Amino acid sequence: MAKIDTDSKKITELITRGIEDVFVKESVEKKLQSGKQMRVKFGIDPTGPKIHLGRAAVLRKLRMFQDMGHQIVLIVGDFTALIGDPSDKLEKRPMLTPEKIQDNLRQYKETLGKVIDVYKVEFVYNSEWLSKLNFSEIAILAESFSVQQMSSRRNFKDRFDRGEEVSLREFLYPLMQGYDSVAVKADIEIGGFDQLFNLKAGRIIQKHYAMPEQDVLTVQMLEGTDGRKMSTSWGNVINVTDEANDMFGKVMSLKDSLIPKYFLLCTDVSMEKVKKVEAELALGEINPRDLKAELAKEIVALYHGKDAAVKAEENFINTFKKGGVPDDVKETRVSKGTLLSEVLLAEKLVSSKTDFKRLIKEGAISEVGSGTKITEEKAILEEDVDIKIGKQRFIKVRIS
Repeated sequence: MAKIDTDSKKITELITRGIEDVFVKESVEKKLQSGKQMRVKFGIDPTGPKIHLGRAAVLRKLRMFQDMGHQIVLIVGDFTALIGDPSDKLEKRPMLTPEKIQDNLRQYKETLGKVIDVYKVEFVYNSEWLSKLNFSEIAILAESFSVQQMSSRRNFKDRFDRGEEVSLREFLYPLMQGYDSVAVKADIEIGGFDQLFNLKAGRIIQKHYAMPEQDVLTVQMLEGTDGRKMSTSWGNVINVTDEANDMFGKVMSLKDSLIPKYFLLCTDVSMEKVKKVEAELALGEINPRDLKAELAKEIVALYHGKDAAVKAEENFINTFKKGGVPDDVKETRVSKGTLLSEVLLAEKLVSSKTDFKRLIKEGAISEVGSGTKITEEKAILEEDVDIKIGKQRFIKVRIS
């Protein structure tokens, strides 16, 4: 068994830095100071193969638990994914097929390995126990919750108010997540801030089975690059698997107000550094662009290494400050007279002709170097040109 680190400063940072809720704080502190190895539960429903920095913030907490010698129990929700967690959703979630779940799972371990030590993780699948529960057992568990409790949850209430459907299967989700805590004998469970109801459900179900109740930690929400909730469907995410240059560029596109929070949740810099960043921004003592460059290097270094972070910064400077083109931008050859729209569609730099037309109207497509905006929807290519689409998409077009 690993040696347990009970350093008081590390414990304080673990349960305070970037933490939204601690339930129950005194109990968590006592457990971590005891010198005994805690079983720390974290669940993932494999609804998609990618992990963005918002989710990684929770994983980074798990890594802290690992580094202090505690056992991470990662529950792969292959059964609960069939139901769909409604915690952060304002609409009904579709049920995934077993085939889709398995397809998503194949990429999970590799991605998780960018943040936590997967070789020290205890992986379990909740279909092992949830698929064996019979109807009478589920009915007894359901007695632990009231319809009023479920209906008052923000996401459900909002949907009720809009006259939208909420299915009974969604009400069952907290019961299943709570039963997971019983199955793995969790001492502590960690999750996103929107998971508090489900995490507390674990305490209720454990109490039903006369087990010690787990303590709960929730991590603050990390907003996306545009300031809204980080969401793949909104395209405002930074994924841990993004290429170094892309990751650097996305961080540079952050709203200035988010800089301190990203330092807090997405890097290993000290709390003193985080406070210094907050103060410098508030007093206007530093250009936010310089802070973002520092932040981008920290984040890229975590997932790609320090050398890649330095190169990504150099690439960003050459591309955006000097008006150049990224070193790794794709080059394509076309015939003279080819429509620009056809090239961008073929290279998947625009999603559709409608998307292309929108970008043209917004003046978001231009020639690199001269900065000339392309205004014609039927623009044709007659000579070699480097094209910029939006803020971070480029292509070198060469006439054959």
